[in-house]
Formats: sequence, structure tokens, C-alpha cells
Amino acid sequence: MFKRYPLRLNDRIHLIDGYDLGIPERTGTYVIKEEQVTIVETGPSPSIEHVKRGLEKLGIALEQIEYIIVTHVHLDHAGGAGLLLQDCPNAKVVVHPKGARHLSDPKRLVAGAKAVYTERFSELFEPIVPIPEDRILSMGESDQLKIGPHCTLEFLDTPGHSNHHFSIFDPISHGVFAGDTVGIRYEQLVDEGIDLFLPSTSPNQFDPIAMHHAIERLRAMELAAIYYGHFGMTTKPNAALNQVSEWIPIFLDQAKAAVAEGEGADMLAKRLYELVVEKLRAKGVRDEHEVYALIELDLQVSAMGLVDYLGKARNV
Repeated sequence: MFKRYPLRLNDRIHLIDGYDLGIPERTGTYVIKEEQVTIVETGPSPSIEHVKRGLEKLGIALEQIEYIIVTHVHLDHAGGAGLLLQDCPNAKVVVHPKGARHLSDPKRLVAGAKAVYTERFSELFEPIVPIPEDRILSMGESDQLKIGPHCTLEFLDTPGHSNHHFSIFDPISHGVFAGDTVGIRYEQLVDEGIDLFLPSTSPNQFDPIAMHHAIERLRAMELAAIYYGHFGMTTKPNAALNQVSEWIPIFLDQAKAAVAEGEGADMLAKRLYELVVEKLRAKGVRDEHEVYALIELDLQVSAMGLVDYLGKARNV
């Protein structure tokens, strides 16, 4: 089914496709239409032209934006925040306290992303625009942000994917903007009647115990919806959380086996990819489906994080 973006998810929330990596339905920007217009995630800088176009289609002027929230400071979620902020004179960027310094001084973020994406870094992420400290608002566990007369967002500390990650509870939709902590959702498979959710175990702060805790915390909230950084919304939170919970030990077992056999991240990524492909083939997904290229990329990055995690565990 063809979807037209910005996509209306409910009365207040729209989803803009940022075409991250040049791929449709990869990374999303959420627009919450409240008295104080709020954006969740910007995507990387090359996505900002798409975000601006989406806002224009929604009839929202850049001057109306009050808050730009980033669930964590990885460049595929927050890399475009500084660039967008330049055209949003009344906005502040809301971030986890552990991520704030990286927005004002992004050198370490840039170095980390270059290590992962190597020669593709420039085309995928530049420019990285530092954010003035007086335009950054830090929000930690249980902090609240009122964005409308009947809507106060609540921030939940949810590490696992990264230490500087929070999720945002929206009481009106009884949903959570979860970034990457509870996994990746593959919109490309929805028209096939398949809901696929995989963990995102990217370097260098992956913590399986913390990720499980985040999953269980969201499960206990009996949510009506989860909004994913990658990509879109599910109204079946328990099924989604169950899938990711089941995949985490599989990812770890495969990582331990690969390391024991002297294999690196590339071979581990192949191991994981073969397992996911086997599952999808059993559900009738054709081998030439576009989703496989995206899954392959995600698993390459996740494999790096798994190898990094095991290396740190050995040195403790």
C-alpha cells in the first residue's frame, strides 16, 4: 500500500520520512501538534530538507517549533539537530543529560561515526553543526515537559542501546517514543502482513541487561503504541517487545560462537543475517525483497556492537 508522507498517525502526531541513507522509511521524524509544536528526532543533516518539506506540508512554520527532542545523540537520530535549529529561532533541543555535551561539541560523535561508516561518513552525515549550550535543555529520569494544556511529556531513562538514551511517554496517545532502545521496526514488510522487530546492538555502549530492563519497563506500562526511530508506529507493543526479547539472546549466542571461532564482526553479521533470512523465507518473503539490504546493513552495525561488548566483558 502506497503511503503518503507526512503520515498522520493520530489526531496529534504525524510522521515525516527523512530518507536517511537515501532509503525510504528508514528513519522518521515525529511531529506532535500541541500548543508548543514539538519534534522528536531530526535524523542526520541530509534529512533536514525532507523534514522542512514535511513541516511545510503540515502547515507548520519553523518559527512555531518550540522543542526538538532527540532520544539519543547518535548521528542518524540527532545529527541534523544543529542544522535544523539554525532555522528554528524559538526552539530548544531536548536531550539526555549524558548526551548534552556531545551536541555542543560533537567531535567524539563524529569520530565514532567515522569508525563505523568510514568513507561514506561525509555523504551520510555532514554537515554536523554544534548547538549553543543555551539552546540545549537536558531531561533526565521522570522529568516532565509541558507542551500543551492537556499534554505533559515524561522522560524515561532507558539505556541499553546507548547510555545517553531516554524514551518519551506521551500521555494523550498512551505511547512512547522509544528511539532505538527496544529495537528496529521494518515498515517495508508491513504490506506483506509481517511485523519484524530486531534489536539494535550498535557500538559502543550496547548493554543487553539494560536493554532487557528497558523492554520490561515499557511492557509494564501497558502502552497503546510505540513510536520507533527506525521506523514508524506499532499498536501491538507486547508482540513487538517479545520479538526483540527473543532475539537478544540469539544475537549474543551467535556473537560468542563467532568470537570463539576467531571470527570478526563481518562473519558475525553473516551469521545473524542468515538466521533472519531463514525466518522471513519461512513467512514467504521473496529473496529479492528490498528489506534485505536494510537488514543486512543493520546487522553489520549490530555485529560491531556485539563484538565490542564481548571484548569489554572479557577485559572486566
